[in-house]
Amino acid sequence: MNKILKNIFALLLGIGIVSCATVPITGRKQLTLMPNSTMMQMGQTNYASFLKENPSVSPPTRQSAEVTAVGIRISQAVEKYMKDNGMSKKIEGYKWEFNVVNSKDVNAWCMPGGKVVVYTGILPLTKDDAGLAVVMGHEIAHAIADHGNERMSQELAVQAAGIGLSVYMQQKPEQTQAIFRSAFGVGSQMGVLAYSRQHELEADKLGLVFMAMAGYDPERAVSFWQEMSKVGGSKPPEIMSTHPSDDRRIAQIQAFLPEAKKYYVTNSR
Repeated sequence: MNKILKNIFALLLGIGIVSCATVPITGRKQLTLMPNSTMMQMGQTNYASFLKENPSVSPPTRQSAEVTAVGIRISQAVEKYMKDNGMSKKIEGYKWEFNVVNSKDVNAWCMPGGKVVVYTGILPLTKDDAGLAVVMGHEIAHAIADHGNERMSQELAVQAAGIGLSVYMQQKPEQTQAIFRSAFGVGSQMGVLAYSRQHELEADKLGLVFMAMAGYDPERAVSFWQEMSKVGGSKPPEIMSTHPSDDRRIAQIQAFLPEAKKYYVTNSR
């Protein structure tokens, strides 16, 4: 056991030195082992597989047109922010796509490379374009902040200890794909859950900036999450949840609003 722990520590130390990235806006340091090109390739593969099993609404509807329109505005804001801050390389190769799928699930997500899916189940809650911008800005923020890469890197750092990352990925492609999918889903380990809550709050901040730059009032996020807090029945304590408590999330959004509003004022002139 001690030898295994030493291997894991040595691996983490080595990769930590060469694989430390910085999250836009928050400036937090993070571990990202996977090259962006690999993440985008895996994203495209899993995105295509998902849409094959869950076709997007066809023909296009008013709601799907709104999702596309809002998505384009937010993606343009993201590109502007990254360019203005010398971070364009971070989204190099992004090819934005926006799809709506029929599902009662209250959900949306964005895979690496700008592959966005919005479920019809969340649209009654977004209500308007600004509410939709809250959701899409938040999900796109997860991709821009490399949260999937970070979560996947944490898991791979443990799984690949002793044999090396590249060897593990070659020898265990199915497990690697499973880790990729779980990085964009719900974790089952307490450590992963805690990190997921940090990612959620971080994505809130980035999302507020992106929606503000796209011309949507970031204050809309408060009413949206207040409405979201009423969805569903009893909720587990925050320590057992992948998401922060509603009160904590709303409080942190309100605290960050003055900063986000600066981008809204600037881009509303």
